[in-house]
Amino acid sequence: MTIPLDTEFDTDFANQIAQLEAYNKHHYRPNSYLHKWWARRCGSTFRLILKQLVADEAQRDYYTPGGLAGHIILDPMMGGGTTLHEAIRLGAHVIGADLEPIPVLQARATLTQVNLAELERAYKKFYTELRKAVSPYFQTTCPESGLVTAVNYTLYGVQRICNGRPVIVVDSLVLRVEPDGSTIRLCPTCHAVLLDTAVCTCTDGGDKPPLLEKSAISHEDEVRDLERPFYQRYVPLVLVTRCPRQKRLLFKSPDVADLALLAEANALRPSLPFDPADFAIAPGRKSRQLTPRDIHNYLDLFSSRQLLYLHHAIQLLPQFEEKIRLNLGLLVSTSLEFNAMLCGYKGKNKRRAGAIRHTFSHHAYSFPYTALENNPVYPRQASGTLQKLFQARIRNGRLWAQKPRERVVGSEKLKVKSEKGFVAIVGETDGGVEVGSVREMMPGRDPAFLLLQGSSTQLDLPDGSVDFIVTDPPYFDSVQYSDLAAFFRVWLEQLLPEAATWRYDTQESAVDPHQLDSESRYTELMSGIFAECRRVLKAENGRFIFTFHHWNPKGWAALTVALRQAGFALVNRYVVHSENPISVHITGMKALLHDAILVFAPVESVDVVWQRPSQINLSDSEQFCYDCGTLLGWMLPQDLAETAVLDLWQEMLADV
Repeated sequence: MTIPLDTEFDTDFANQIAQLEAYNKHHYRPNSYLHKWWARRCGSTFRLILKQLVADEAQRDYYTPGGLAGHIILDPMMGGGTTLHEAIRLGAHVIGADLEPIPVLQARATLTQVNLAELERAYKKFYTELRKAVSPYFQTTCPESGLVTAVNYTLYGVQRICNGRPVIVVDSLVLRVEPDGSTIRLCPTCHAVLLDTAVCTCTDGGDKPPLLEKSAISHEDEVRDLERPFYQRYVPLVLVTRCPRQKRLLFKSPDVADLALLAEANALRPSLPFDPADFAIAPGRKSRQLTPRDIHNYLDLFSSRQLLYLHHAIQLLPQFEEKIRLNLGLLVSTSLEFNAMLCGYKGKNKRRAGAIRHTFSHHAYSFPYTALENNPVYPRQASGTLQKLFQARIRNGRLWAQKPRERVVGSEKLKVKSEKGFVAIVGETDGGVEVGSVREMMPGRDPAFLLLQGSSTQLDLPDGSVDFIVTDPPYFDSVQYSDLAAFFRVWLEQLLPEAATWRYDTQESAVDPHQLDSESRYTELMSGIFAECRRVLKAENGRFIFTFHHWNPKGWAALTVALRQAGFALVNRYVVHSENPISVHITGMKALLHDAILVFAPVESVDVVWQRPSQINLSDSEQFCYDCGTLLGWMLPQDLAETAVLDLWQEMLADV
């Protein structure tokens, strides 16, 4: 059988649609974004890859449904689950494996077909009971109407010692710039909220330390307060609410009653049934950002009101049956990215998609001067609230899964039929039936999915049982998924204790979170995973495909060694746009904006002869990935020692 991907891939179309999707991936594939995960690839790119594995030319078009019925597709490093969702839509049986429990649970929740009306009824019951328990701690009196109203979020400043005196530092004294140019800001002396050009009449702040903007202090003069737990290092400055009558946003200074509610929540904190030992922060390359700040426990990253929210959520979940409980538990967990004291405030500018700068906006822990404490049970669909997240992550995702749609690019005929630039793919469904073994994946049966939690160096699959392997390996040594995921994992273990194996050896992670000789571990583990891929892949017409990019020659050398040891040769390589250039975590960095799509087959079935490139283009992201793919193809059949492989990559990428 001829594999079209061996010789064909429409890179022009792939680039057009990926450049659009890269800006808002979660809007294009909402059903695969139930829970936070990192470094996701464009679903459109993987759909195109999979379409080029379709034998029937009539079903190979991007906008034509199906094409892979009866085939078995494996992703041994599934992460966000892109391959599984794209392949099952095309009618394939899919297998996903990951050491981390979060990808496994997210895939199970989003691929399992659950009645949306049933989910909505359960959520309404859960939210109503949760709000009843938690909302009394998130209320205030409207300064205009005098009516009791819900707090949307609370802004805090961080306490510091600067030049020997106590101060409170914020990112900016300006809270909001209105469309007409008027401002809402804080008085630096008494902390009062001032409107537009109003001048504060205070003479001094009494016992209140002065407010300083972060731009007004130097790190040399700044001393952190490490004596108190992290959450206590912040002082409440502003409550943001809405007038019940006029419905407009209001900023107010906390009054005596507001401070009493905070004190009441803090008084309840010691009685909450959270064992600090269950929340201890393990040493890791990202969690090392916490320990210098004397943060050794995940509990300290949350306010007392946020812990009350989590406590009541944990208490309420057991009443729901397993499939519902899984969805609701993941929803609460993912909400923590918007409901921790690591969240910042970005709502002051005229254009603001949401007020919250979420915890992992930089793919790392961040420590804002102006911290934002969100109200997770706020009744409106505001940024980071359960109401908003249920709509975006569950309801929209489920509706899309029932009737997937794709962005229309290049086809005038389709554009006429499209709605707001999208067209439905009639006949596809993003979901299937979970099975317990590959033997249940029979031709003619409805698309099925098999999920394996554990190391992919040992897959519980028969030899030659998989038609194609499509994946996106970890990014060598830069993104610490397991380490960052612990922020959610400790809570998911409380929310869904029976749903997964929560304690596992993180040293089995391909990117070692403890940095124990990470380079050799990456090569070792990739070699083991690739060898397993070779074992389970069908010998005849099997293909192993993955996307990859990296400036570091050590990353390319590790792949070269692992692929050669596993017995793979390069069939072809393509390059496609992959990254949004304005993503916060890469802005201002020399980031690669493209992925190499690398197509491999068992070495004995490949007759392609690759020529060594004379040089690697280091100035152009697209050409760089293309040249690296070519060099990889040439190097795989060469009789080079491992040290020589690394030396050659370092020579070719010497000026990176």
